[in-house]
Amino acid sequence: MTTLDDLPIRDDLRGRSPYGAPQLDVAVRLNTNENSYAVPEPVVEAIGKALAAELRDLNRYPDREAVALRADLAGYLGHGITADQVWAANGSNEIQQQLLQAFGGPGRSALGFVPAYSMHPLLSLGTGTRWVPAQRGVDFGLTADEAVAEVRAHRPDVVFLCSPNNPTGTALDPAVVAAVLDVAPGMVVLDEAYAEFARPGTASALTLLPGHPRLVVTRTMSKAFGFAGGRLGYLVADPAVVAAVQLVRLPYHLSSLTQAAARAALAHRDVLLGTVDAIKEQRDRIVTTLRARGHRVADSDANFVLFAVGDDQSAAWRTLLDAGVLVRDVGLPGWLRVTAGTPAETDAFLTAMEKLS
Repeated sequence: MTTLDDLPIRDDLRGRSPYGAPQLDVAVRLNTNENSYAVPEPVVEAIGKALAAELRDLNRYPDREAVALRADLAGYLGHGITADQVWAANGSNEIQQQLLQAFGGPGRSALGFVPAYSMHPLLSLGTGTRWVPAQRGVDFGLTADEAVAEVRAHRPDVVFLCSPNNPTGTALDPAVVAAVLDVAPGMVVLDEAYAEFARPGTASALTLLPGHPRLVVTRTMSKAFGFAGGRLGYLVADPAVVAAVQLVRLPYHLSSLTQAAARAALAHRDVLLGTVDAIKEQRDRIVTTLRARGHRVADSDANFVLFAVGDDQSAAWRTLLDAGVLVRDVGLPGWLRVTAGTPAETDAFLTAMEKLS
């Protein structure tokens, strides 16, 4: 049988593993930060009608620029954002890959503050961009001085910031982003995949876009909108950034069906986003309960919680799995991550956690 080692694969890909989380058939799956609530029936019907309207024209290519969808996304975001500042693709992963294709690449570097989203180094690898990991501070925070020092030391072409950060859930003070923008020689990408779950008073980097043409904010419909299966991510930036990623995007990269489904979902955003407060309530319940039991827990502005389990997180992960609850081992020694789901799922998780006490 032929293996990867038998193929002329790139040397820097040898021995690597693809990104992914275990997909196991267990009663409670809280390992991938999905929205646990099913799409409401009125939205299902609206998306179905939107898809049906596209079927007869599937012999034609989709709108290459997704103009109507981008206008709808701009309307959702507010902040005076216009369609020419928005670009959409198949999830925020593809958005970030396009940004690295345009602004990274061979001879260039990307810097991120770890632990953070594990796809950022993989996307850098795939685009031939050198990855520079910088460490977060105490309790996974990041100060302006710490961030500026790393950017000045490495002078990366792309800086990745995350707010809220995955896997820690911690949010960034906009002053940190502003400080990085002042010293970064290249692009600054602010990953806001979980922005809709932020606690009151947590500002978005969208407020920093005016006057900062090298700032890019990336977002997704996978989490708060419960649209993970629809695969729709987007960026907000200066129109020149949108023009740059259009140089590297694949032709007709966003299907007619994806565009139609996303537009229907956006038209029903009040219904879809109706689960956000319920999810935040369960997130805060998890934080409060675990802390009351003596666990160390990271502050979270996302739809998940990072919690300490002792020295062997792999054994703790297995204990929870044996109890029918799947959480995420993110490779951070002594820590696990759990998605905030429905009240029943939280009940099951907290009950399973008693086995670790």
